[in-house]
Amino acid sequence: MKIRQFFLLCFLFCGYVSKGQAGSDTMKTVEILPGTKIQRSQNLPDGTKLQTWVGNVAMRQGTTFFYCDSLIVNTTTKVAEAFGNVRIIDDTTQIRSGYLRYLLDRRYAYLQKGVRLTDGQGVLTTPELEYDVNTKIAIYNNGGRLVSKKSVLTSRQGVYYSDTRDIFFKQDVVLRDPGYYLKTDSMFYNTETQQARFITDTYIRDSSGRVIRTKEGTFQKGGSANFTQRTTIEDKCLRVTGDNIISDDVTGISQIEGNAILIDSCQGVIILGNRIFANKRTEAYLATRKPVMIIKQERDSIFVSADTLFSARLTDLVKTVDTSQKAKPKTIKNSTAKAAKPDSTNRYFEAFRNVRIFSDSLQAVSDSMFYSFKDSTFRLYQNPIVWNGKNQVTGDTIYLFTKNKKADRFRVFENSFVINQVQENIFNQVRSTRMNGYFKDGVIDSLEAKGFAETVYFMQDDDSAFTGINQTTSDAMDVFFTNGDLQRVVFRRSVKGTLWPISQKSPSDVLLKGFQWLDKRRPKSKYELLD
Repeated sequence: MKIRQFFLLCFLFCGYVSKGQAGSDTMKTVEILPGTKIQRSQNLPDGTKLQTWVGNVAMRQGTTFFYCDSLIVNTTTKVAEAFGNVRIIDDTTQIRSGYLRYLLDRRYAYLQKGVRLTDGQGVLTTPELEYDVNTKIAIYNNGGRLVSKKSVLTSRQGVYYSDTRDIFFKQDVVLRDPGYYLKTDSMFYNTETQQARFITDTYIRDSSGRVIRTKEGTFQKGGSANFTQRTTIEDKCLRVTGDNIISDDVTGISQIEGNAILIDSCQGVIILGNRIFANKRTEAYLATRKPVMIIKQERDSIFVSADTLFSARLTDLVKTVDTSQKAKPKTIKNSTAKAAKPDSTNRYFEAFRNVRIFSDSLQAVSDSMFYSFKDSTFRLYQNPIVWNGKNQVTGDTIYLFTKNKKADRFRVFENSFVINQVQENIFNQVRSTRMNGYFKDGVIDSLEAKGFAETVYFMQDDDSAFTGINQTTSDAMDVFFTNGDLQRVVFRRSVKGTLWPISQKSPSDVLLKGFQWLDKRRPKSKYELLD
């Protein structure tokens, strides 16, 4: 009799039955491969029938191959047990173990003793494993360890899907990689793409020290990630939070959407918005969709809102200007060297369209704004307006200088106009080409008006009764305030004026050219900006 012979399992179950006797369709696909030697066939007193093979046993069921040192088949219960050097080869999936218990009719395997599963991309080791040949799904419940290239992933439980090469890890899931560390309770991981997908609280820390806390999303080896629930990323001075975050380490850009928050602890700045872009490489960020910037101070934080907010390193802006002006290579080189030095003042902010600023002591609006941490100056462009207490400042351009994060002084360029409200519909006024103003304890203390200076102010006695109206022009004048109220005017050169009795002029008769009281545009609270 030739070595090549096939033992159908219907033969094992029924004995040497006739070809026409009924049998299991599933079992007809199971065969013992050539080269396997039968040791013995045994009938037990309880009717159990056993078949035993030893020595390089090989069996096939459909496209799945089984190998072992010895095999015992219980034809009554339709259960096979394999011992020593057990191997299962199922398409791209290979499993090794020391022991196998296999349900022939269900095509379901239970493996023990040093189980090792591989799909060509990763290797999973576990003490015990269940494997369904029909669905090509493997399950472990007593701890497992997956090694995929340089990534090592451990968990208490896991389910492996051979067709898609996905593994679902549960309980005490830890992923270690040279580039990052991940800890969660439940996670899907694909051994081919090395993509992790998590569905519960997850902690990720990469090699640079960046920390990610999220509940749902995907993380790709190499740095790309998409977080679809409330997520926080902490990276040195920068902390971002949002409902949806897309991050790409190749470009260094993160996109944060949905109630987005960016906190720059080094600058003491917070940015709120519904969309924020942050560039890790250039340390620049862009905020849109009703963004608000908060410059933190101990008592009087400054709130800035606009259609668009942008911030970057000041030295990068200087290099861009130098390049556009075709600066000499030496100049560019020096600028680059300065950028390399750590400097907490090396930053600027820009705001575009519908700019509004609020603090308890000062409010402002303009079309655009530039703020430099180097000189702590707000530069307001296109129809800017600044309010301080009862005073309104307007002009073509306004520079607002701060010191120790408090208003220190301001400069107004072209069409300078200061209005001081005395009472409802009664206003002191100062108008000139240019103007310098100074604050004391957050309140306007004095003004220097230069170039075609004009003033109208209502004179009052000690009891605050109006005694007259002073309307005067001069080349230059100094204006002094007390507790924010215009108190005294000193004229310098070419003085011309009239002192009107209070009974001869109404307040509306002495309004200077260009007068506009714009209190309706004034932000009344920080909540207006946050709305």
